[in-house]
Amino acid sequence: MSHPKSLSLSLLSTALLTALSAPVFAQNSQDETLAPMEQITIFGKNNPLNTVPGSGHQITEAELETFKYTDIMRTLSSVPGVYIQEEDGYGLRPNIGMRGTGQNRTEKLTIMEDGVIAAPAPYASPAAYYFPTSGRMQSVEVLKGSSTVKYGPRTTGGVINMLSRQIPEEELAGKLDVAAGQDGFGKLHAYAGGQGERVGGVVDLYRYQADGFKDINGVGGDTGFVKNDALAKISIRSAKDAKFQQVVEFKLKYSDERSNETYMGLTDEDYQSSPYTRYSASQKDVMNTEHKQFQVNHIIDFSDSLTLGTTAYYNDFARNWYKADKVDGLKLSKGGVEAASAFDKNPSSEPMDVRVKANNRAYISQGIQTELNWYLDSHEIAFGARYHEDEMDRYQWADHYDLDANQVMTLTESGTPGSDSNRIDSAEALALYVQDKMTFGDFNITAGIRYEDVKTNRTDWGKENAGRDGTPEKDISNSFSAVLPSFSVTYQINDELLVLAGVQKGFSPAAPGNADRQEEESWNYETGARYNAGALSSEAIFFYSDYSNMHGNCTAAQGCDDENIGDQYNGGEVDVKGLELSLGYSFNHDGDISFPVKLAYTYTDAQFANSFESDFDPWGDVVEGDKLPYLPENMLFASAGVAGASWELTLAARYTDDIRTTAGQGDIASDELIEAKTVVDLSGRYFISEEQELYLTAENLFDEKYVTSKVYGSNFVGKPMTVTVGYSYKF
Repeated sequence: MSHPKSLSLSLLSTALLTALSAPVFAQNSQDETLAPMEQITIFGKNNPLNTVPGSGHQITEAELETFKYTDIMRTLSSVPGVYIQEEDGYGLRPNIGMRGTGQNRTEKLTIMEDGVIAAPAPYASPAAYYFPTSGRMQSVEVLKGSSTVKYGPRTTGGVINMLSRQIPEEELAGKLDVAAGQDGFGKLHAYAGGQGERVGGVVDLYRYQADGFKDINGVGGDTGFVKNDALAKISIRSAKDAKFQQVVEFKLKYSDERSNETYMGLTDEDYQSSPYTRYSASQKDVMNTEHKQFQVNHIIDFSDSLTLGTTAYYNDFARNWYKADKVDGLKLSKGGVEAASAFDKNPSSEPMDVRVKANNRAYISQGIQTELNWYLDSHEIAFGARYHEDEMDRYQWADHYDLDANQVMTLTESGTPGSDSNRIDSAEALALYVQDKMTFGDFNITAGIRYEDVKTNRTDWGKENAGRDGTPEKDISNSFSAVLPSFSVTYQINDELLVLAGVQKGFSPAAPGNADRQEEESWNYETGARYNAGALSSEAIFFYSDYSNMHGNCTAAQGCDDENIGDQYNGGEVDVKGLELSLGYSFNHDGDISFPVKLAYTYTDAQFANSFESDFDPWGDVVEGDKLPYLPENMLFASAGVAGASWELTLAARYTDDIRTTAGQGDIASDELIEAKTVVDLSGRYFISEEQELYLTAENLFDEKYVTSKVYGSNFVGKPMTVTVGYSYKF
């Protein structure tokens, strides 16, 4: 298999040649101008949100501005059918799922930024330890159901597409937004750009940070983070008298992060007595990341009815989560957390050994994709193709420290890089699809088919060959393909009411760590209705997913031991059914004072349809009828606001039902229970002028104490009440 880096320049060169090959300065111009946003968005002029044959939601820039969240999981809580599992309190590594897929590291969804898959290695290593910085996004699109056939590789749950700052249409426009809050929180967001006759550009800078809301026993210290994100775009349009209208856009992005986060939670006793503390054995834990992206978009109109869009992309992501994984010789899952707790309660005069592992990984993800759109009187036909490569390079080691009676850690032994985990997982994939949207009066029928051809490889040199000399211990390859049909229909009963139904075959590729080399497959069904009239918008969708095989991916976030991390397990048959409801209405929306309200409710029943034994801790030994772990049965979001000419006040509450952390039935054992919680946020805004705004937010307004997750059986606590004040100026 070719190393992914070897093709990066050729892929980008191909895109550039495609972009520049058509005649730009020929005569016989068209009057219509291109809409480049159509290339990178899910919804738009040619795919209106209100007519989507499935569950579609768009969080607009105006909605994002209400709370100005920096945490994508808080942003997405208003969308039904989307599950969020908090972890660190700041949303640095989101856990998001849809329609029963599970949330762990957002591994079961297709996450995109500007129409390009964003996970570090979506085929070879799906756990997404990188996630685009949500605070800088201009809008967020969510699509579930049969209309996701154009997007992959994961087609069962749904798609999240995050749209970064677009080049302003004005000659010059921009914004400055600064904020400060409790626990050392600070934010600086600034962008500026404009569009000339043929050349446009924008620069977007985003930095946010916090000292953290936890204190480390004995030594104190920073438990927060610093994250920087920079984006630049340049676009070039063809001349107005060109034979073919074209746009080429270049996108550069860089981000880095340093977060003092740990996988060491608290025992039940310590959570109850001091929930916002951390054990001294976690004082060296830190995550360092760096992400680079280069993307080229090209779109050309051959005629009023024929448009071709092509994108080449290259992503380079490196991260090292340096964190304690053994305390006093015990793994965190086998008594290490309890040993850390006991030491802090009674520090010994004899130093205690703490092993800190450098979970060092480097990722490459790159490819080229293209879509040809052909618009006829009653048909909209899309032909698409994508060639993609990715890899994850694990090159890890472990150091040893003495934790002394003063609760200070001193390095005693340095590990050799490559001596703990030393392997490369890689993948090559070709995806093809065709979709036809047909209109017959008030009926719209969408039929599509997707084809995936995937090759994966795991090359493991073992812990004794840090230099990767000679023949590796393991060299395992796998190849498979899938044909994924979809069909949906909508009927417009009247101007306000639309009914819909759809079916699709869902798919997730088998990772190199899947011992049985089985893909995840399912048949997914949905039916519902959408009603929009004036200030009222509503949607009700029933969904059912019939899995013939469900994957479980082993990560440290689920408490997996080091030797199993990266393995993929097969759970066989699973049945998931549920209901999604959403409602939005603005009372007195034409008056001086309006009262907007919004509701989103999700019901989910997900259970195994077969019995089996598993080494995957969240499943264990499964009996038919066992409920899936980390899936709440009921979720409810509700917001209510009041808005005047120069001010707004909004309350938003999200309720999450009891969650079991291990598959099972009946009452949930206390050590496997994450109790139900309701978290309320407040936003207040005052508009000094059309250009200036003062705002205040209070996240977790009533200071609810709650468990977010139970990694290694220990408790992680949610962020307490945090008040932030800010100022923004736009021009």
